[in-house]
This record gives sequence, C-alpha cells and structure tokens, in this order.
Amino acid sequence: MPFLASLSADAGPPSIYTQYPEIYKPWSTMSEALMNGPSPLSQGERELILAYACAVAGCELVHIAHSEVAYAWGIPQGVVEQLLEDPEKAAVDARLKVLLAYVRKLMTDPNAMGQADVEAVLEAGWTEHALHDAVAVTARGAFMHRLIAAYGFKAMSREAAAKKAQKRKALGYVNLYPGFAAGPTEPQASPTSAKQSK
Repeated sequence: MPFLASLSADAGPPSIYTQYPEIYKPWSTMSEALMNGPSPLSQGERELILAYACAVAGCELVHIAHSEVAYAWGIPQGVVEQLLEDPEKAAVDARLKVLLAYVRKLMTDPNAMGQADVEAVLEAGWTEHALHDAVAVTARGAFMHRLIAAYGFKAMSREAAAKKAQKRKALGYVNLYPGFAAGPTEPQASPTSAKQSK
C-alpha cells in the first residue's frame, strides 16, 4: 500500500503525475525526448540502461517496468537479469558493457566518478552525445527511484509490466497519459485512479 491514504492500493507514479501536471507534463515531454528522441543509443539500449541503473540501486518498480520495455524494443529477454547476476557473462556487446559499468557506478557511487570513468567510455568508441544520454537516463532513474520510495509504490507483476511495455512502446512517454496528450496542464479528476506505469 502507498504511504498516503489518499492513494489507491494499486497507485503508481502516474497518480502523482496527474495530480501535479504543471510539473509532470514537462517531465513527460522531456522523457519522450530522452528515451525516444534522436540519440546514438537505440531506444532499447536506453530502456536497458534505465532498467539496469534502477535494478542495481534496488528500485524494483523501474527495474521490472523498464526491463520489459527494453525487451519490447528488441533487447533479448533476460539480459537485465544476466547483467545483475554476472555482467561479464551477460549476452551484451563488449562496448555496451563498458557503458553499463559506467552507469552502474554513476547510480550506486556517484561521488566516486572520475576522469578515468569518462575515458573508458570514450575509448570504447562511444561519443560524448552517447555519454550524455546514458548519464541523463541514469539521472532519470535516480529521480524515479526517490519518487517511488517516498510514496511507497510497489512493483507490478511481470505480466502486467509486459502489457504496459507494449503500450508505452506504441504511445511513448506523453501520449501514454491522455490528460497530457490532450493539451492543457490542468489537474485530473482524481490522482488515485492512475494505475502503475512508470
């Protein structure tokens, strides 16, 4: 159960998004640009980064929700779980493993980041644009982790996450929320009616 009595038992982040549209409509627009806009990283890779970053930080909701989005975009099933078990043995390109190691450190020990971490990513063949996008996706995950932890939102089932992933893939990060797609940034009728879907 979420920590606030005003939120329904199955509430998730959209319950907060719709309560404060003046903040979260721009957030959704930013998320659409970050996750689906032009980038050296594919949409699947960006979703993989988000899922992995949150998984190593212990945010189960984002881990489950966005690993399924990554799989919907064509990342092989189970890769996030492989990375968590043994990053070296995971079925991921060596170049991407370097970027994911950077993401892991940034998410779990940001104050330890140094010049060598950036150089490792660039030497692996990634551009500064790719580095930025990986950093921004990781930062998005850190924000979501704290929002979710603060309100006590719980992860959905894998089955529900897989269905939601297909909807997110089709609609994106703005049109997934009808009130945001419609136009005006006005509060919706009830913040308790939105289901889980980060």
